[in-house]
Amino acid sequence: MGSISLLEKEPHAVCIPFPAQGHINPMLELAKLLHHKGFHITFVNSEFNHKRLLKSRGPDSLNGLPDFQFQTIPDGLPPSDVDATQDIASLCESTDKHGLGPFRELLARLNDTSSSNVPPVSCIISDAAMSFTLAAAEELGIPEIYLWTASACSYLAIFHFSQLIDKGITPLKDASYLTNGYLDTVLEWIIPGMEGIRLRDLPSFLRTTNPDDFILKFILQITESAQRASAIILNTFEELDHDVISSLPAYLPPIYPIGPLHVLENQVDDKSLEVLGSNLWKEEPECLEWLDSKEPNSVVYVNFGSITVMTPEQLVEFAWGLANSKQTFLWIIRPDLVKGDLAILPDEFVEETKHRGLFASWCNQGTVLSHSSVGGFLTHSGWNSTIESMSSGLPMICWPFFADQQTNCWICCTKWGIGMEIDNNVKRDEVESLVIELMSGKKGKEMKKKAMEWKKLAEDAASCSSGSSSVNFENLISQLQQSKTLDTLESNHDKVNNWPH
Repeated sequence: MGSISLLEKEPHAVCIPFPAQGHINPMLELAKLLHHKGFHITFVNSEFNHKRLLKSRGPDSLNGLPDFQFQTIPDGLPPSDVDATQDIASLCESTDKHGLGPFRELLARLNDTSSSNVPPVSCIISDAAMSFTLAAAEELGIPEIYLWTASACSYLAIFHFSQLIDKGITPLKDASYLTNGYLDTVLEWIIPGMEGIRLRDLPSFLRTTNPDDFILKFILQITESAQRASAIILNTFEELDHDVISSLPAYLPPIYPIGPLHVLENQVDDKSLEVLGSNLWKEEPECLEWLDSKEPNSVVYVNFGSITVMTPEQLVEFAWGLANSKQTFLWIIRPDLVKGDLAILPDEFVEETKHRGLFASWCNQGTVLSHSSVGGFLTHSGWNSTIESMSSGLPMICWPFFADQQTNCWICCTKWGIGMEIDNNVKRDEVESLVIELMSGKKGKEMKKKAMEWKKLAEDAASCSSGSSSVNFENLISQLQQSKTLDTLESNHDKVNNWPH
């Protein structure tokens, strides 16, 4: 074997998120952490999201650094200029069917020493929902690390989906089972760490009547492929999810809880990384200026994430509930928040709240949640929002929409003591009473106290000395470094010649 250059000795991680906002954010946080540890990073977005990032953040945000580059692959869906999240089911099916070929070609270009000026790829950090990447990692003989971007409790839940199918619990017999109380059934068999959970609290993918439902099969595929990964990263911390993590199947590879990722990333002192952002909508900095003018703990922050959609009627009910609560609020309303229509608020509501409400289409949520004037969060219970809120010491009103959000809502309200659930069939009176309780009621104060306790534990876990997440991250880095041998580099040079260029 010939001599290996210094360039080839540098570890090179290819990071590929599922192409949706809530998956891109934690993957970029992880990529920055790896870069800080000396990894060359190739961050792979879909062509569709790359265009959205250019539009929202400008070209400078994607120029990257000498050792942090952005690349793209197609998602397989028809071209679109719509500035919104694509249909999730269609994305899952398309990336699963069409993703491997373009991804192989990208890896071949990166590993082609005759034309590439980057180190050979030494590991792949893949979203667990992009399991097609595993085949490419196995062909190259390099580690494939899965990042599970949802909650640990939802991860544990989907490993029980096969049992739900075997017991005939899902698929549902017919559509009436969605409304006849069947979903309120408490599971007769116990998921360790999730005692007392109802069917409606499990990830919503099981709410199908179709035995050939693609998403249900896709979820089963995710659990099966996890056994072949080199390691699994969870965006949580041991003190929060110890029982759930310890209940994950014993046949899985090493699991590294290294969250909250955004708290861990905040400890990285590297100004050059600050230009790298992931928001697919343009942020409105006026939100922060407005918050600066408000009293501490006086503002309700309202944001239903990047995917949730609601009816015009639900929008109006939320609006008048906020108005009638008399609380000050910051409400993020995406252009596509209302299903099949524009998000138009009643003129009377806008007039009623003009001195105590602010509306924006998008913002830097982490900065907003950590602002001293924000006292509570009305959320869809996506995992990023949940762990960011907890890490900021904020209690929540939870209105879950789909996927893991139902499970996150359940555990926040029943186990962690930091949330109150709002009925899916939202009514203004309930919104009003819950918002008042959140901001000034006895229950709200109890949740605030509990959230502050979790905030302290999250900060301790991410501390740069002996915190559990910091230690787990260092152990992950050690595993990756140990697997990056000279033999692997030489082998990759040979294998890449057999791939299409």
